Amino acid sequence: MIVESIAGNLAQLDPAELERAHVERVVLPSAALVRRIQRVTTDHGREIGLRLSAPPGPDGDLRDGDILVRDDHGLVVVSVEATDVLVIAPRSIHEMGVTAHALGNRHLQAQFFDAGSEYGAEVMVVQYDHTVQDYLDHHRVPYARQDRVMPVPFRHAGHTH
Repeated sequence: MIVESIAGNLAQLDPAELERAHVERVVLPSAALVRRIQRVTTDHGREIGLRLSAPPGPDGDLRDGDILVRDDHGLVVVSVEATDVLVIAPRSIHEMGVTAHALGNRHLQAQFFDAGSEYGAEVMVVQYDHTVQDYLDHHRVPYARQDRVMPVPFRHAGHTH
């Protein structure tokens, strides 16, 4: 089976429909969410080819809960593996600026969340790296190491020096 477009997201389904549906999952690492062409296998052993003609999400990436197949047999849904991350919570704008600058010089991929997010605070989230953890420890910047399903995959921004 070849899938060429996304049939919605679990978040858009009526709870009653979701309760009735048989759900197969395709578990993907965050890095695979940016690939429009790939072969995947469901948790039931079914192989599916992805050849997405149009970017699935607003940023062009697959997301947790995206529906690859929706038919009489049920749903095949993307399930994203948790990523080992550092959730960095600077105490001041100065500490945030210095930390973001230092990590930015390493060309580190980062995502930022405000106080209204699931984190409940203004934080910067980066993929776990022992050198970043050493930097944060050395400079006494508050952080927590967590396994998180990220809303979008980490990706490098293109740039030149």
